[in-house]
Amino acid sequence: MPRPAYPRPHFDRSHAWLSLDGSWDFRADPDRRHTAETADGYDQRITVPFAWETPASGIAAHWLQTAWYRRTFTVPADWTGRRIVLHFGAVHHEATVWVNGTEVAHHEGGYTPFSADVTDALGDGGQLLVVRVHSPADKLGIAHGKQRSMPRDDYDGVCFTPSSGIWQSVWLEHRPATHLAGLRLRPTDDLTGITVDASVHGPHTDGAQLRLRVRGESTAATVNVDPDGRVRTDLLLSAPRLWSPRDPHLYHVDAELTSADGTDRVTGYTGLRSVTVDGETLFLNGERLFVRGVLDQGYWPETGITAPDDAALRRDLELAAAAGYNLVRKHLKLEDPRFVHHADTLGMLLWAEPASAGRFSPASTAAFAEQIEPMVERDGNSPAVVIWGLYNEEWGLDWDIPGDPAKQRAAADAYDRLKALDPTRPVVDNSGWTHVKTDLLDWHYYDESAASWARTIADLLSGERDDFPVKLGPDYVVHKKLAVPGQPLRGLPNLNSEYGGGFTGLERAWHLRWQTQELRRHDRLAGYVYTELYDIEHESAGLLDFHRGAKDLAGVDPAHVNAPTTLVLDVTPVAPGRDLLTPTRDFTVDVRVSHHGSEPVTGLLHTAWTPVYGPAPAEPGDAVPGGRAEAKPYVLGSPVAVSAALPEGWTSGRLHLSLVAEGAVVARGALDVDTRTEPHIGDDPRARTAE
Repeated sequence: MPRPAYPRPHFDRSHAWLSLDGSWDFRADPDRRHTAETADGYDQRITVPFAWETPASGIAAHWLQTAWYRRTFTVPADWTGRRIVLHFGAVHHEATVWVNGTEVAHHEGGYTPFSADVTDALGDGGQLLVVRVHSPADKLGIAHGKQRSMPRDDYDGVCFTPSSGIWQSVWLEHRPATHLAGLRLRPTDDLTGITVDASVHGPHTDGAQLRLRVRGESTAATVNVDPDGRVRTDLLLSAPRLWSPRDPHLYHVDAELTSADGTDRVTGYTGLRSVTVDGETLFLNGERLFVRGVLDQGYWPETGITAPDDAALRRDLELAAAAGYNLVRKHLKLEDPRFVHHADTLGMLLWAEPASAGRFSPASTAAFAEQIEPMVERDGNSPAVVIWGLYNEEWGLDWDIPGDPAKQRAAADAYDRLKALDPTRPVVDNSGWTHVKTDLLDWHYYDESAASWARTIADLLSGERDDFPVKLGPDYVVHKKLAVPGQPLRGLPNLNSEYGGGFTGLERAWHLRWQTQELRRHDRLAGYVYTELYDIEHESAGLLDFHRGAKDLAGVDPAHVNAPTTLVLDVTPVAPGRDLLTPTRDFTVDVRVSHHGSEPVTGLLHTAWTPVYGPAPAEPGDAVPGGRAEAKPYVLGSPVAVSAALPEGWTSGRLHLSLVAEGAVVARGALDVDTRTEPHIGDDPRARTAE
């Protein structure tokens, strides 16, 4: 069984389920000739839920557009008298489902769940389940995210192998005819309880009652179902415990519906937390939140967009946390619900967003928008989800929001649709490029020059400029405006939500260290999202390789770079291994403290030497005379001059700097120093040397 865990933890009916994952019959239909009656000759076996392109599926067929799945199942004897419901977590892209020759479902949309009550199609004994899937090679008009299309997307260079067919779990559940169809749980505005908005479907909603109980608490209520099938009530808690990354406490709500059709039981959960915007600042539970995020695209080497197992979903979150990040941006993909569940339990913040289309048209705009309500319905209970994203870099809008009012309306309409469904979280309309209607002003900026990177970041955050360069081709650079006229450029949180540079691990680590340091220089910034956590296929931008193995980061520890307290050096570095050029062994560098804690920090700077690219030593080294440094929360500290000298006989070395407070190292930084001041290949001529 490739997926033994219950697939839908936010709407848990796991006492009444049966997995249909595993081995199915499979038949390719490349010419789309067959119907449900003629689709015989199943000559292969496929492992569900792995896409048919993947080795894990057992098929590994590429650019196959249509195929058939078949299996039998038996309804357990103790389910007699209940309604039997067939669930699909996600199928890319168009699925038609038959049970015993009766069509029971047709669904389009490769990332959204669907289900069908199949009771009336069942017979005695074994049941025959058949699924036809069409996954077009031309994906430009459908939501497909980072899956490669043919014809190609404008952004094909950052796309990957398609993942077609059933790629999330398939399962059966039983329930009474009158049943719980939704259990929306949100914190009350004052974070003292849980607001419940339940929906009930079926023939006997009249007279039905819903009993609600917060597990482990004395809080309970019994409420009559409204004639419209709704239940709305608040469950107040005597001693509310807030959810946060430090304490990811969850409240489980057991819901028991009683009607003339019998009893239905579902468990949902949420956490008490608020995410709010006040001017240019984000707050989590009333405390300032600085986003230290990383991009995660949700691909695995042998299994495509399906994780190899449940542990892999959790492991990616743990790897992000180990690298110092407090948020994961799941990029252009509605990830498996268990990923969201693991984020809830681990305390990792999430930025969630739907898959993009490839070209602008009324049909593609509608296909994109149709993901919004299922996204909120499926994942809206999650306390980990603190930001909703929508479009990304005008993908699916032909890279032309500024020049086309229709595309501006598409972005604004998507924003309005999402905010109407969930006003409790900030929404980003078009991440990274020109904004139309947004709660966060984010921008994607890549630059291989440390000098121009620092200058552009400073100009954007000072307001000196409201655009930035984007390289769309080897010799094609455009300047992207932050927003169209009418969308404010001030009074909203600023985030750099994609950045990074370099092709080798050494270069990636160098840019991570210095570019992140420059972002921490600016108190106005609300956060960042680094690109990215791991490599994917041809893309080598990760801190880890595709198998989530360690890469050579030249002694740089991302956890030091992304720590809540870190050091900012007043240096514009020259090149990897040659941050600072000095004609003599002796030099002075100014060091500041960036601190994102709740109380001020004060400590003493220490220094230690290793060879260039050496990792930070276990001990902080020697105290710097007069090296007391301090910082208030979210206010960059004043510079402290640190004088140092390369060890005798060394022409280069790495100076490790540490801030020690109350006997513990609370912040780290590093500087590669070189006395060989002649130009080297790769040096940035705009960077400055030591004085």
